[in-house]
Amino acid sequence: MTDGLWVYLATSPLLWLAGTLVVWLAATGLAGLSPGNPLLNPILFSIVAIATVLCVAGIDYAAYFEGAQFIHFLLGPATVALGIPLYEKLSLVKSNLLPLLAALLAGSLTAVGSTVFFSRLFGFSPEVVASLAPKSTTAAVAMAISSGLAGDPALTAAVVVLTGTCGAIVVTPMMNAMRIRDYSARGFAVGLASHGIGTARAYSVDPVAGLFSGIAMGLNAVLTSLIVHLFL
Repeated sequence: MTDGLWVYLATSPLLWLAGTLVVWLAATGLAGLSPGNPLLNPILFSIVAIATVLCVAGIDYAAYFEGAQFIHFLLGPATVALGIPLYEKLSLVKSNLLPLLAALLAGSLTAVGSTVFFSRLFGFSPEVVASLAPKSTTAAVAMAISSGLAGDPALTAAVVVLTGTCGAIVVTPMMNAMRIRDYSARGFAVGLASHGIGTARAYSVDPVAGLFSGIAMGLNAVLTSLIVHLFL
């Protein structure tokens, strides 16, 4: 029975779907050994583990994605589901509307402006600059922006994942060091800088942080698509 199942999985895209789920379960189990430890981020562990397997086995990413695309599809419904806690906490959002808008404008301008400035300072090509500029937005939006600016969407996707992972790792110790205890502020900051991966981290810390992180992620995607043209 087990041998027959393995033969079936090995010859179908379901192998990589099953493999991704196994890696994720292992990653969450590892993270559970030290709850709250940002270095045991399950997303970071999963990325490293799957990338290592693909490189060692010589598996093309397209072959892997043929199976993993079923998980990728769920990103859409998961993003829409962020509207549920927003509805439940609408009064809290309204009471913080002006500070949120100010933080959104400052954060978006800083994220894009600083990236473009340092990219040009180090002499990167216009294609690379365009690829890096939208790094703090969610992957789908960032890749669309990059493509529209004649950038490299593949490079953009890699940088977006790196940005989100780094943000998820440093956000908790950084906020603690800065003595920022307001979870709405903490969540909004990480969502603005680290999009979906940061939002996942925020939800694991506190529901209010996750709510405001999701709001920041959505608003920043819209604003970045508008202001990026001011710098490029």
